[in-house]
Amino acid sequence: MRVAVLFLAAMALLGADAVKPEKKIEVRLKEVARLQGVRSNQLLGYGMVVGLDGTGDKDQTKFTVQSLTNLMARQGLTVNPATVKVKNVAAVMVTTELPAFSRTGSRLDVTVSSTGDAKSLAGGILLMTALQGPDGQTYAVAQGPLLVGGFSASAGGASVTKNHPTVGRVPEGALIEREVGGNFNARATLRYSLMEEDFTTAVRVVHAINEELGEKLAQPLDSRTVELQIPKEFQGRAVELVARLENLTVQLQPKARVVVNERTGTVILGSEVRIGAVTIVQGGLSIMVSSTPLVSQPAPFSKGKTVTATKKDVAAMEEKPKTISVEPGVSVGKLAEMLNGMGVSPRDMVAILQAIKEAGALQAELRVL
Repeated sequence: MRVAVLFLAAMALLGADAVKPEKKIEVRLKEVARLQGVRSNQLLGYGMVVGLDGTGDKDQTKFTVQSLTNLMARQGLTVNPATVKVKNVAAVMVTTELPAFSRTGSRLDVTVSSTGDAKSLAGGILLMTALQGPDGQTYAVAQGPLLVGGFSASAGGASVTKNHPTVGRVPEGALIEREVGGNFNARATLRYSLMEEDFTTAVRVVHAINEELGEKLAQPLDSRTVELQIPKEFQGRAVELVARLENLTVQLQPKARVVVNERTGTVILGSEVRIGAVTIVQGGLSIMVSSTPLVSQPAPFSKGKTVTATKKDVAAMEEKPKTISVEPGVSVGKLAEMLNGMGVSPRDMVAILQAIKEAGALQAELRVL
C-alpha cells in the first residue's frame, strides 16, 4: 500500500503532462469518407446577355455579333453581321453543377461569366442557354435576370470599379431537363473513398462498420477505398443502410505535417510535429550603395567651367549570426516561438524549415504551396 501511495505522489510531482492521455480525434464516417458514384456533375453552356446599358461587348468582339445574328436568324430575321453595331449585348459562359439524384423539373443556380470585353453585366438578362455535360447531352436550360455584386462607371477618362461586375448569378435560373440514370437501392455493394489516404483510418472504418452490422461484410481494398457487401436484410434498401452507417464515429490518426506558402510567408504547423536535435545558425549580409553629388567650381577669372560629379560609396555590413540549439522532441510550434523571438521573418522561417527537413531533423511531412 505504501509503495502505491509513493508511486502516485511521484506521478503527481512529474506534472499533469506525464499522465495526460493522448487526445483522441473522433469524426463521423460521412466526414472522413464519401460514397463512390454519389457526386455532382459539372455543366457548361454558351449564351447571350442582353439589356445592358452600353456596357456590353465592343464591335471588335466578332463572335458576339455572329452569335447575335445567328440568334435573330433562328427567330426569322435576316441581318447582315457587318451592319450590326450594338453595345448592350455580351457573350457569356454559363456554368453550374448538377447534384446527385437531381430530378426533372428541379431548379439550379447558375454562374454567368463574360467571355468578351464587356465592362459590366449589371442589369442584363440571360437568354435561354442549353447546359451540357461532358457527354454532349443537354441536362438543363438556363434563363433569367442576373444579379451582379458590383458596378463599373467611367467619365472624362476616370473610372471606378467595385468588386467584379463581369461575373453574375441567376438564382434558380436553370431548369433540369434530363436526369442522370441509376437506381441506388439496387446496388449490391457500397464503396467508400477516404478523403485522405491512410491505411490505419481505412482499417478503423472497416472495424466500425463490421462492429455496427455484426458481420464481416466490409474490407479495405487499399489505403483509400473500403468495400461493403450489402447484407441481406438491407437488399433493396441501400439508402437506409447508408443513413445508418454515415453517423458511425471513426477515430482518426493525426498526421505530422507542416504546410508552408513561400509566396506569402505563411506557415501552418500540425500539433504532432516534432523536431530532432539540430543547431540553427541564421545571419545576413547587407550591402548599401549610396551616391553623393559633387560640384567643382573653377578659380575666379580662370575661364573654367563648373563641373558636376557623383561620388559613390559602397559599404558592407555583416550581421552577427544568430545561433539556436534545439533539443530533440521539441514541437515546431515551440521552435516558431523561438525563431520569432530572434526576429526571424516568416520567409526566413520557411527556408529554415526546409533546411531542417533536408537535414533529416523534421519528423513530419513538409508541403510547400
